[in-house]
Amino acid sequence: MASRVNDRSQASRNGLKGKVLTLDTMNPCVRRVEYAVRGPILQRALELEQELRQGVKKPFTEIIHANIGDAQAMGQRPITFFRQVLALCVYPNLLSSPDFPDDVKRRAERILQACGGHSLGAYTMSSGIQMIREDVAQYIERRDGGIPADPNNVFLSTGASDAILTVLRLLVAGEGRARTGVLIPIPQYPLYSAALAELDAVQVDYYLDEERAWALDLAELRRALGQARDRCCPRVLCVINPGNPTGQVQTRECIEAVIRFAFEEGLFLMADEVYQDNVYAEGSQFHSFKKVLMEMGPPYATQQELASFHSVSKCYMGECGFRGGYVEVVNMDAEVQKQMAKLISVRLCPPVPGQALMDMVVNPPAPSEPSFKQFQAERQEVLAELAAKAKLTEQVFNEAPGIHCNPVQGAMYSFPRVQLPPRAVQRAQELGLAADMFFCLCLLEETGICVVPGSGFGQQEGTYHFRMTILPPLEKLRLLLEKLRHFHAKFTQEYS
Repeated sequence: MASRVNDRSQASRNGLKGKVLTLDTMNPCVRRVEYAVRGPILQRALELEQELRQGVKKPFTEIIHANIGDAQAMGQRPITFFRQVLALCVYPNLLSSPDFPDDVKRRAERILQACGGHSLGAYTMSSGIQMIREDVAQYIERRDGGIPADPNNVFLSTGASDAILTVLRLLVAGEGRARTGVLIPIPQYPLYSAALAELDAVQVDYYLDEERAWALDLAELRRALGQARDRCCPRVLCVINPGNPTGQVQTRECIEAVIRFAFEEGLFLMADEVYQDNVYAEGSQFHSFKKVLMEMGPPYATQQELASFHSVSKCYMGECGFRGGYVEVVNMDAEVQKQMAKLISVRLCPPVPGQALMDMVVNPPAPSEPSFKQFQAERQEVLAELAAKAKLTEQVFNEAPGIHCNPVQGAMYSFPRVQLPPRAVQRAQELGLAADMFFCLCLLEETGICVVPGSGFGQQEGTYHFRMTILPPLEKLRLLLEKLRHFHAKFTQEYS
């Protein structure tokens, strides 16, 4: 710090004006933000890609980005119906073209009529186009077996991430031991730890049980909550279901237990449900927190506060770049909900193409419409292939000595545990790296495979993991898994 002050003083004497914004003067909360999915490992992968383009010889010919859940970047084809409707919405002159089915044209016209000036380029209400909020509410009702959903409790968003941040901004308050504590699962999706760092909230870790296929354990929740109350005021419990990065699917019994726990302990529930269509394991089923909460009846159904999130980025859609999402709030204080609407209004509105895409997701072609057959076939093909890739990933990893992978019940990632030799751990320490980061960097440099170290998601002390998407095409995934298995064997031998 003193050296930087002296540097500025020297600059002043030399007639140079010092920077107003420096690492010393910037927001310290931003400095603490880390986002492993797009962290150092990705930066090195991008550098290697540039070197390959420049003709630098490597032991591989391409970088395989298995670090992020970006389905279409991995080769997944967009759903035809979605793209046809979007094309007409973006360029309405195509409405007269004979190349588009009638139901596609009707859907595009309906969306455009709900837009200002009948254009996707116009601002919308900050909470989203009212017609689309109503369609989302009807989708939630159908999904949850007829349990009512109020469109006024639905807020469209820039992907689910933006809505998660909005709700956290409402919840984080207080100073010192009264500062808001937020319980998050470990391993977790790094959005949560990054958001809590930015908001200067207190992160409260509860560990998922790896020995029970990453199950959520109530005793562990109680331990985490009890210890946290000595240093903060825990007010929020976050659950990711299906899990990211762990791929588990919560049972109904588990969800009921979590709801009772949140109610008894006075915690606001946040349910991240963006992978709700991605359930593969036999016997597993997605249960929404909203449905379970309502079916539990009073006092839970009438009092427990809940925010649940969904997105167009995952499931069978994979439309990450359009940034469409929503949050439904349940039992939120009416005055706080007004404050939420005010907070959202500062950012004007979510991207309108993303809103339009969300409308198609929640309101797909009906069986009587021309696009239904192709839509159903494409949707089922994507989900069936993901199920096959989930099974393949588990199988190949578990055949490899020193690697253990729990069943990928849902979502689109595996989170295998790897054994690393003590000499490798020691070498990582010498380089100032986490041991699994060292392993992942070596993997990248030798094979071109980009995965994310488990330390970026959190893990039990003394264990090492990495997160890998199951999104590459099946044959490329098979090759990737074999390469990874062989690399781990070679790495283990080298450092033994």
